[in-house]
Amino acid sequence: MTDPFQTYAELHTVPEPPLLAQLTRETHLQLLMPRMSSGHLQGRFLSMLSHLMRPRRILEIGTFCGYAALCLAEGLAEDGQLHTIEIDPEREARIRRYVAAAGLTAQVQLYIGAALDVLPGLVDEVWDLVFIDADKRNNDAYFEAVIEQVRPGGLLIVDNVLWGGKVLPEHPLKTGDKDTPLVRAFNDKIARDARVEPVFLPLRDGLLLLRKK
Repeated sequence: MTDPFQTYAELHTVPEPPLLAQLTRETHLQLLMPRMSSGHLQGRFLSMLSHLMRPRRILEIGTFCGYAALCLAEGLAEDGQLHTIEIDPEREARIRRYVAAAGLTAQVQLYIGAALDVLPGLVDEVWDLVFIDADKRNNDAYFEAVIEQVRPGGLLIVDNVLWGGKVLPEHPLKTGDKDTPLVRAFNDKIARDARVEPVFLPLRDGLLLLRKK
């Protein structure tokens, strides 16, 4: 069912650019689990954060269809680059096609492979903004892999930290659910981590904003 609050919020938010609206339609028609795409409201929020920061270096872990990457790239500094990592090679052609259609081929560097295998090759980068939106059980591993490369005052964003509401203490865990305990543990750890200042936003499926101290 459609969330009436999200619908209202979207009606009072700047519309999706036409290319992103096209990508949304294609994603829902052709990909499994299209809800994994950031979508209109979250996408405009990511774009606004990027515009406010004007980052030179953005890292995205988990590209999916490329929607969030295109949103984040909107605010890149003139000499900026966005590095994005996608594990599924079947998604590469679509991502590259939309990056090209956005005129961002020179600014967006796509890597195909497991993020924990790709990240060691990017150790010389200093990140202004990091968006973590891959498999949730590895949130902590991704965070620890990149936190030292984020500049002081830089921003990390972690998606799906509400995990469909399953992170709430009163939500019963199903037998065999290996993801929810790890998402809960990561959220609890970050709330106590002295390296970052967290703000937990209940936007969509939950966004955790972390300012590097």
